[in-house]
Amino acid sequence: MNDVWLVVGLGNPGSDYARNRHNLGFMVADVLAGRYDASFAIRAHGRALAAAARIGWAPGGAPGPRAVLAKPQTFMNLSGGPVAELVAYFGVDLERVIVIHDDIDLPAWQVRLKHGGGEGGHNGLRDISKALGTRDFIRVRCGVSRPPRGGDAAAYVLQNFPVSQRADVELLVDKAADAVERVILHGLAAAQLTFHTAPTAGEEESPRGDGRLQRGAEESPRGDGRPTA
Repeated sequence: MNDVWLVVGLGNPGSDYARNRHNLGFMVADVLAGRYDASFAIRAHGRALAAAARIGWAPGGAPGPRAVLAKPQTFMNLSGGPVAELVAYFGVDLERVIVIHDDIDLPAWQVRLKHGGGEGGHNGLRDISKALGTRDFIRVRCGVSRPPRGGDAAAYVLQNFPVSQRADVELLVDKAADAVERVILHGLAAAQLTFHTAPTAGEEESPRGDGRLQRGAEESPRGDGRPTA
């Protein structure tokens, strides 16, 4: 059995979307690539950026598990095709597919993990489920909360985070990257135990490979898959 992991960050390509709430998956993929000096290159017939990495370290200092970090370049609601092509090309077991995405049903700044389940109106997840023929992949959910009462969810996720929230966004992205590492190194159950348990006073959830705690909508598709606000 192939032991490689596929870690997919969801987002929309292009500078206009780079800091959108909907692009949290891309942000996390970039952080993970930076941690392991991995470089993105075009794959999946030009429809995805992908980078090879070894996640963490095994006992004795040996390189950790192999992973492919990916950012589909087809716009959010057509993410499934590139993901399915990467799964086939690298021979990834579907149990080793991790998808990172924004989630309006989760309070802002929280990270939660789950295996399978519904898509919650997220068109990127829906298209991946359709392309893979299953919902049974791991999700790393990055909370952005819902827009103010009466606000349009599609427009909300396609807005940039306010400048005043920059530090919170960085912490959220780092936390989600930590969660991906923990899933790969220790398994989903161990990662859920860490990230679904409230930290004690004076601690913040931020586990790394060693598991230590550090102190301290739905878009409207067009024919080309481009989101509309």
